[in-house]
Amino acid sequence: MIYKDFKDKKLSALGLGAMRLPIMNGDSDGRIDEEQTAKMVDYALDHGINYFDTAYGYHDGQSEIVMGKVLGRYPRESYYLADKFPGYDLSNMDKVESIFEEQLKKCGTEYFDFYLFHNVYEKNIDPYMDEKYGIMEYLKKQKEAGRIRHLGFSCHGRYDTLKRFLDTYGDDLEFCQIQLNYLDWKLQDAKAKVELLNEYEIPIWVMEPLRGGKLALLSDENSEKLKACCTDEEIPAWGFRFLQSIPGVTMVLSGMSDMKQLMENTATFAEEKPLTEEEMKVLMEVTDSMLDILPCTACRYCTSHCPKKLDIPTLLSLYNESRFNMTIITQMAVGAMPKDQRPDACIGCKSCEAVCPQMLKISEAMKDFAQKLEQPAGL
Repeated sequence: MIYKDFKDKKLSALGLGAMRLPIMNGDSDGRIDEEQTAKMVDYALDHGINYFDTAYGYHDGQSEIVMGKVLGRYPRESYYLADKFPGYDLSNMDKVESIFEEQLKKCGTEYFDFYLFHNVYEKNIDPYMDEKYGIMEYLKKQKEAGRIRHLGFSCHGRYDTLKRFLDTYGDDLEFCQIQLNYLDWKLQDAKAKVELLNEYEIPIWVMEPLRGGKLALLSDENSEKLKACCTDEEIPAWGFRFLQSIPGVTMVLSGMSDMKQLMENTATFAEEKPLTEEEMKVLMEVTDSMLDILPCTACRYCTSHCPKKLDIPTLLSLYNESRFNMTIITQMAVGAMPKDQRPDACIGCKSCEAVCPQMLKISEAMKDFAQKLEQPAGL
């Protein structure tokens, strides 16, 4: 395992994100398979991973509980645990104390090694910084008391939002977690955000390194391009090696859902292997060919705010397929859904868009998808 220096700690370069843990077959997102999760945590620790990341809303609130239980079998000093204040939901802004205490209890711990403002973006930056809520003041007190060892933030916001938060709180923040992968290097201008964080000398934590798995399964054409350049490299490894090539990256978090993913990713981080100049050139060519997709990462923030209870990530995944070529298979998949769960059931209220980390125009996509479904399909 590669290790990175951070303050007085040696952090594994790969961290296990607890956003996409294995779930019981056929069950909801909240029914985590604890047995499989425990096996994955055992393997992770045995193979050098010492950083584990959870959050208040992951797996319908069950991620903290399960990770606390599974990690609780090990000495507390043998791993680092990260959690986040859920300010992506504005109704939580006046509950920082009660939520923080609840999180400690759910995780079965007396302190968090790392604690973050969760998802600083355009809609919540003002409440996050509003003195009447006192969020920063409270979290700094918890740090002084040793209940938070290191304080940082995650950010899905635009460049100006990131800079504004840094300008205001930069002296109190020790790390920043951003969405960074070779697609978003251009699509969300992650390159500029990396340069900004390097300028502020803020270590970079990476989320969505494979964009919710989208970069682990490329088209046959793009896969062949990469294999022609480097025949022995698995497709997911390209995403991680790209991140090893980016200055300032300290921690790469991957939400691994099964043992196979964990084993492959751990093997990739057994050695430092940044991309060569030729490999980077080919990867950027592949990236350019992918920029037409609607970049949903299936984080599922949207589903909890949809009054129609639509499975938006699934619908957007099908919509992306239809944008390339509307097929009978896509129409059959949508047709198998209850009528009140199809894209034409969207009422355009935009409640989902208010909490979407990717700032996707979901209502427009649903309208367009509904229209595409009315057209003749190919094979």
